[in-house]
Amino acid sequence: MPSKIVISGFYGLGNTGDEAILEAMIDNLRSEWPDLDITVFSLSPEQTEKTHSVKSVYRGWRHNNKEKIRALREADLLISGGGGLLQDTYPTRFLFGPLPYYLLIVFLAKLCGTKVMFFSQGIGPVNTTWGKILMKVFANMADFITVRDEYSKQLLHQLGVTRPETVVTADIVFAFCHKQDDACMESLPLHGDEQLVAVSVRPWFHHRDYYRKIAKTLDQLIELEDITPVFVPMEGEHDVYASEQVVKQMAHKRSCHILDPNFTPNQYLHFISQCRLTIGMRLHSLIFSALTGVPHIGLSYDKKVESLLKRSGMWDYSFRLEDIDTAELVNNARYVLRHRESLSRVIQQNAEQMRRDALENIRLLKEKFFLQHEGRQ
Repeated sequence: MPSKIVISGFYGLGNTGDEAILEAMIDNLRSEWPDLDITVFSLSPEQTEKTHSVKSVYRGWRHNNKEKIRALREADLLISGGGGLLQDTYPTRFLFGPLPYYLLIVFLAKLCGTKVMFFSQGIGPVNTTWGKILMKVFANMADFITVRDEYSKQLLHQLGVTRPETVVTADIVFAFCHKQDDACMESLPLHGDEQLVAVSVRPWFHHRDYYRKIAKTLDQLIELEDITPVFVPMEGEHDVYASEQVVKQMAHKRSCHILDPNFTPNQYLHFISQCRLTIGMRLHSLIFSALTGVPHIGLSYDKKVESLLKRSGMWDYSFRLEDIDTAELVNNARYVLRHRESLSRVIQQNAEQMRRDALENIRLLKEKFFLQHEGRQ
């Protein structure tokens, strides 16, 4: 049986979606192998160790490099993922930026003689010449790849990443173990009869106009449907700031609430499960909604969001960020609220399929690496 795995991803930085990925990954790996020795590369190693009962090594290059190499050398497998690691949306220089970082970890693993799996990843965008070169050279070093949508598989092939077998599965968060926890709800001054709508917004580079459009939409829904918007900050103070930008442009700002940014992924998920509707930008706010059968309207800033909405069955009600039409968004939200039960059934059916696809990540990991490993013992 496998003994040691290293996990590399966007962990320990306070992003709810990525922390949900890590929790789902660890829970499902331990369900298969209860005694598995797991080391996570994290920016907050002490917090990661405490939260998940794993070993953890500081992920940056400033220190603990010997420890990273030792962990990779001793591991049976490096899991790179999940999430949107391999992209150059953010500035990519010679050795700096998300894409060079994660590919260098892969290169280190291969130098250490360790097998590599890209796990439940969303690929792209990769637009820079340097990013494309890095992908073609280093991503082809992986031994096996699972991606969370068809677009990611196609993009890998366009980038020349054709050596590793690549299989489309689903985001591992669809295999998240939802636990009862009312901490978010209990933190709010509610009466209990509100029609709650979860709202997830994020900063997105130079774009600002969507704050105004979302504010106008929520004001109209408060007037027409008596909703209570609750902002769910999926990435700490960044999303609190974006939420505040929306609220300050609203006429009915007193009807809104912003959750504390320090709740756990499961606490946010459980809160969203109790809402009538989600209007969201963050991918994992929409995944949490799909996972719990909550109808959702996505505001897509990236192909990964659009891909998820098509699989959940809610793309027809959603918008690309640059194409938001306030009147149409209000009408779509009202329609979804009126037809919530029938839409919820469709979403639950689609989410169940995505849960099966998410668990394929674990099955394929076992088949490609550890059944062979066990056969050599």
